[in-house]
Amino acid sequence: MKEYLTNVEEVLQEQKSNEEGLSTQEAEKRLQQYGANKLKEGKKVSVFQRFLGELANPMIIILIVAAVISGITSVLEGEPFAEAIIIMIVVIINAVLGVVQESKAEKAIEALQEIAAATSNVIRDGKQASIRSEELVPGDIVMLEAGDAVPADARIIESASMKIEEAALTGESVPVNKICKVLNLDGAKDVPLGDRKNMCYMGSTVVYGRGRAVVTATGMDTEMGKIADALSNAKDDETPLQIKLNQLSKVLSILVLIICVVIFAVSLIRAQVTGTGINGEFALDTFMIAVSLAVAAIPEGLAAVVTIVLSMGVTKMSAKNAVIRKLTAVETLGCTQIICSDKTGTLTQNKMTVVHHSGSDEKRLAMAMALCSDANLDDENNAVGEPTEAALVNDAYKLGLPKSELMEEYPRVGEAPFDSMRKMMSTIHRTSDGEIIQFTKGAPDEVLKRCTKFWSDGQEKPLDDKTREEIISQNREMAGQALRVLCGAQRSWDSIPDNQEPGNLEEELCYLGLSGMIDPVRPEVQDAVKECREAGIRPIMITGDHKDTAVAIAEQLGIIEDASQAITGAQLDEISDEDFFTEIENYSVYARVQPEHKVRIVKGWKKKGMIVAMTGDGVNDAPSIKSADIGVGMGITGTDVTKNVADMVLADDNFATIVSAVEEGRRIYDNIRKAIQFLLASNMAEVLAVFFATLMGFQILKPVHLLWINLITDAFPALALGMERAESDIMKREPRNSRDGIFAGGMGFDIGFQGAIVTILTLGSYFIGHYIESGVWEITDSADGMTMAFLTLSMVEIFHSFNMRSRRGSIFTMNYHNKWLWGAMLLSFVLTTGVIEIPALAKAFSFQPIDWNEYLIAMGLAIAIIPIMEITKAIQRKLKK
Repeated sequence: MKEYLTNVEEVLQEQKSNEEGLSTQEAEKRLQQYGANKLKEGKKVSVFQRFLGELANPMIIILIVAAVISGITSVLEGEPFAEAIIIMIVVIINAVLGVVQESKAEKAIEALQEIAAATSNVIRDGKQASIRSEELVPGDIVMLEAGDAVPADARIIESASMKIEEAALTGESVPVNKICKVLNLDGAKDVPLGDRKNMCYMGSTVVYGRGRAVVTATGMDTEMGKIADALSNAKDDETPLQIKLNQLSKVLSILVLIICVVIFAVSLIRAQVTGTGINGEFALDTFMIAVSLAVAAIPEGLAAVVTIVLSMGVTKMSAKNAVIRKLTAVETLGCTQIICSDKTGTLTQNKMTVVHHSGSDEKRLAMAMALCSDANLDDENNAVGEPTEAALVNDAYKLGLPKSELMEEYPRVGEAPFDSMRKMMSTIHRTSDGEIIQFTKGAPDEVLKRCTKFWSDGQEKPLDDKTREEIISQNREMAGQALRVLCGAQRSWDSIPDNQEPGNLEEELCYLGLSGMIDPVRPEVQDAVKECREAGIRPIMITGDHKDTAVAIAEQLGIIEDASQAITGAQLDEISDEDFFTEIENYSVYARVQPEHKVRIVKGWKKKGMIVAMTGDGVNDAPSIKSADIGVGMGITGTDVTKNVADMVLADDNFATIVSAVEEGRRIYDNIRKAIQFLLASNMAEVLAVFFATLMGFQILKPVHLLWINLITDAFPALALGMERAESDIMKREPRNSRDGIFAGGMGFDIGFQGAIVTILTLGSYFIGHYIESGVWEITDSADGMTMAFLTLSMVEIFHSFNMRSRRGSIFTMNYHNKWLWGAMLLSFVLTTGVIEIPALAKAFSFQPIDWNEYLIAMGLAIAIIPIMEITKAIQRKLKK
């Protein structure tokens, strides 16, 4: 049954109830039938399970394999387990960071539970009683007063000027006037949730008046229950970076296996050709070579570098009011193409404000509006009360008419409370001179009907047809600007009227003027929307407010050009999924939407292959936020539900903060790519150097040397690259395609070319060291050659990290210094030199003391990478032009 389309008697009959409520016995019976009035809890995931989940990442598995290989190597060579320990520390830190960042992700359903009212006033056995909200059942008669949280979905059977705040469910900023009568379809197939004025829903709050309602749904059958169900069924998708790194991990894993097989085959062939035979020593030597290549191929520091760079980005973004709950969300922001934003509080200030007056006496109008309201100023002179009335009180205060002083001068002596049927309220006041004056405010068309005079030049004058038409025209013009318009009027009395019925008071009124109010846009949002456009990002407004209001705000912000780009939830229901997929690009504003509409919009854009960000604050936003690639919750007005499912929370609820976060996300992704290119080029050089040395029959580096380079010499510069500033054109580019591989844009070629250059320099250093040591150009093992090759490879990678500050630009034209990179270079230089020059360390690493001549040659070859890459970049820039 659609209770909002059915009269009260039929609803009570359907629920087998009456206005005297249920008996205790019947309630207990129904509680067994329907279950407790609470939402199902989500599946608990223990911290240990989350920890294991982090370890299941392919890149982490590779690190664990590297640790095992390092441990086996240490056993075979009788060396300490330092390398294995270092790797496992990296693994554990990485996993702990992931668990800490995502430990609150499964609390959404628990937060939904907290929104429900703890206790409810109901009629049981014909008497009013207070019971736990969990014990409510369909058919219960609930008593509602201002300040009460609505405990279940219910059909209203009595309303005394009752207004209910439903923003958490509908997104509409203005409380809804509740009625008892049956709703009219007016040709539509159904009534949207936000327009069901004779219903109240779990999760909303009574802000004015009182009423009674019969419960029609409890627990998971409520509208909030449907949201909770959708929330628990929504899947968490992997981010583009996660997908790319997982693919890279798999490629590296396969590469390691292939390398080991190739080395074994090559060694087997050489053994047959040289006649050395296959024995235990052959097996150990072959295994050690394979281990060396496997270690060289695995960028042990990559997972840690990516995690730490993302963590640094999280810290930086938090300082800019964007609190990141999931590390990988930082990168997802960088490729965002669609931002679906709620209107109220994100694009606007979530504060109804009077922005226009129409009338001859602005101050008298403001005084009348403030006195004819129940809102008041707090100790800090901020209006407290129903949002519309609070706006009127704030307006009077700005004009030098604080409500407290007005009430002293014009104490209230009578009133006719607001009623949604007549759409007005009136208050009667005694002036300091003892006169009695009445102020009335309400819907312009209703108030104007009862006006026979108008205020002009400080006195009342007869209201003629011409003036009446002018007032109607002004009202139409203000409404056309999406303003919420109220009309103010007054009436003088000789004494306090005995009959204070509205029909007696609200006649022979004198028109004072019109007050137009709106929830104004945030001043910084217009520039943020413009920046979005320049960055190739499409902003979309999704709101529960009326279409006219949404269109006016969207046009003001530059989100749309005209109303043809806006659509309502009801119209969306008429469009099939196939047609919506075709037409989705025609719309940038969605008004009067329900939760399922938001999810449909997000999924529609994702189906188009777009990376979608979705913002929201209410419970109704939670499913769509979880469905989006990047969910953005509001820190000030947002519910716990929304915050817990969001990837990012805005501490200031500001759309402009999202745009700032997108820029930071792009910077971080650029820097992560630079770090990945740097690490993979370095690892490729290690693989090629070991591979060619093996083919030629000598050992250029040991596994422990390669582990040292990967974990120490490479990791620090890679981290420093993650601290690079954003390039000047970063928000002028189109969002990158999330389907692009990690080697897109020529990065694969760059890695191969740079790896080859570093390989040549490293092999050259070995041969020179061998010649200086032996005096002949032979291809045999050399302690000096190995030491010089280690020094060159270590330092060439450090110098190459400076080349990676810009993939195409010259490092000599960059107008700022990366102090972190200079620090990394100094640290790596000291550590590398120490390993070679300190006797105890040199012995542990099997290094031969080298003289200054050899040291300077090795360093010279390392520095050569800078001019080589400068020439290469210059050629690449010229070819691009």
